[in-house]
Amino acid sequence: MEHSGGMQASLAGRYALALFDLAQDGSALPAVEASVAKLGDALTASPELKALVTSPVISRADAGRAVAGVAQSLKLDPLTTKFLGVLAKNRRLGELGNVVRAFANLAAAHRGEASADVTSAHPLSDAQVKALKAKLAGRLGRDVAVNLSVDPAILGGLVVKVGSRLVDSSIRTRLNTLAQAMKG
Repeated sequence: MEHSGGMQASLAGRYALALFDLAQDGSALPAVEASVAKLGDALTASPELKALVTSPVISRADAGRAVAGVAQSLKLDPLTTKFLGVLAKNRRLGELGNVVRAFANLAAAHRGEASADVTSAHPLSDAQVKALKAKLAGRLGRDVAVNLSVDPAILGGLVVKVGSRLVDSSIRTRLNTLAQAMKG
């Protein structure tokens, strides 16, 4: 599979690409994809997990034991569990969120889907996600996998990034634009 140079340029992209290639070679891609998705959900939902992966004071050994426990409690597949250990050993757990997003983009591209990163001020309902996917699919001419994130700072609206295209319809950006226009 051909991978973009941009993916290989980032640290998280290189780790995601390595995990993707190992999963594909071992015919474990569906299991790894499910595990990485669980890990991303847990990272979003758990402030404790986020603190663990971003803390510079936790030793490599303690971080390794902690992520092994997380992997066991989330029932992650063996390859993803080993991968977390490698991240802990290399002190790269801080990149985990970016690795999860990059892996999701690789998996979507492998399935022939476009990948969109969508940020909203509050969690979107299933109906809203379905409508958004349909609208994006109509625009792009192919199925779209969405990576959802929540950022209350945008106040409302959506920020959608597909490849190098960014559509920012957030209220924060609109207010900033209005403020700049009023300044002169």
